[in-house]
Amino acid sequence: MLKDVYPYYLANEPRQPNADLPVKDKYTGEVATRAALADADAIEQAIAAAANADEPMRRLKAYQRQAVLDHCVARFRERSDELAHALCVEAGKPIRDSRGEVSRLIDTFRVAAEESTRITGEVLAMDISARAADYSGMTRRVPIGACSFITPFNFPLNLVAHKVAPAIAAGCPFVLKPAPDTPIGALIIGEILAETDLPKGAFSILPTTNELAAPLVEDDRLKLLSFTGSGRVGWELKARAGKKKVALELGGNAACIVDEDITGAYLDDAVNRMVIGAFYQSGQSCVGVQRVLVHEAVYDTFKQKFVDVVKALKAGDPKDEDTFIGPMISDKAARRLHGWITKAVDGGAKLLCGGGCEGSMLEATVLEDVPGDRAVWCREAFGPVAVLKKFSDFDEALNIVNDSPFGLQAGVFTRDLYKAHKAWDELQVGGVIIGDVPSWRVDHMPYGGVKNSGLGREGIRYAIEDMTELRLMVVRTP
Repeated sequence: MLKDVYPYYLANEPRQPNADLPVKDKYTGEVATRAALADADAIEQAIAAAANADEPMRRLKAYQRQAVLDHCVARFRERSDELAHALCVEAGKPIRDSRGEVSRLIDTFRVAAEESTRITGEVLAMDISARAADYSGMTRRVPIGACSFITPFNFPLNLVAHKVAPAIAAGCPFVLKPAPDTPIGALIIGEILAETDLPKGAFSILPTTNELAAPLVEDDRLKLLSFTGSGRVGWELKARAGKKKVALELGGNAACIVDEDITGAYLDDAVNRMVIGAFYQSGQSCVGVQRVLVHEAVYDTFKQKFVDVVKALKAGDPKDEDTFIGPMISDKAARRLHGWITKAVDGGAKLLCGGGCEGSMLEATVLEDVPGDRAVWCREAFGPVAVLKKFSDFDEALNIVNDSPFGLQAGVFTRDLYKAHKAWDELQVGGVIIGDVPSWRVDHMPYGGVKNSGLGREGIRYAIEDMTELRLMVVRTP
């Protein structure tokens, strides 16, 4: 179902100057297809085209922006099997999960189509004192201008969608650099966008090297940089971004609390949700469950049930309908995390299951009693590993969650309304998920983190706020 080669998109047009970017099947390690690789000249042309498209994009009416997004939704549905297959191959994501990401791609564009017609302002009362008695005010939101987007490998459809769809809804031209490991989904989106009547220069989608991507960060013609990826890279890009607005969705080492009132069927549910949260997509999610805090009253039961389910997960070829654990993005990524697991065990941690590694396939791994200074506890694992820890007091658990440089989302399994609200009050994260794992996300909600986990919020309406600016009009009645 994959083409032999894929063009990049420069100012809305497909270009095939080369086929220099090999895209591997992440399970077999073989080259599955090739894509065009953009050079410095193409990046300069794309930025210039986006800057020139500012005014034509700004003039698009809401119904015209909505029509573009509706077209994408229809075409994504028609090509859903192709998109899922491409995702399965280039990212190594199990095919069932790949279909799920395609459905989220569709949801994200569908919500953006709805939001494109309700970007509203407000009437502002000005008569706060006698001198302003004869004045009235109104605000509206206007597009910020040309944007640059840099996206990671782990959700190469939906994380692209969370930048592209709100940009179109807001009326902002953009240049997108998809992850070089997984460019094909973004290029298919480009192919579909090229079928629309967007103004020339409205979009460019350019796989390129990190070295050549510097203008996407530093060029002042671009008014917003939205980056999703590692914290180390994200904060460095922010320092180089100059005057432009910056939105960062970075990493985490998400924690989930299971309190003492989670017993019986509620405990079984927590176990099943935790397995999905920790090992979905081989744990390669910034909100994947990494630290699991379980009350001592239910710890032993939870541990046994959890380990039993993890041991039963099927690993292997992501194209197999029954596969749950596929490959990590590369052999290097698997070796890095395998080393973290080994060092944790050498430091006194207990290996409850997994731990083996062959090529890019790392076994689903569960640890307990991990020292707090070990990387697999205090840094972002970004792979199929979960660490169990026992607690005796709910406040203690909240403090453990907060004892992290990250703060993206946290999960809390409790049936106590007061504890749920306390978690919401006290946890230093962007979102608290009650009765489920921190990995849960629906695509219209505000999503983002605090501390080292980023700046700003995604979720269509919230991304549109970043991609627009308030403009005030004041009217004096003589």
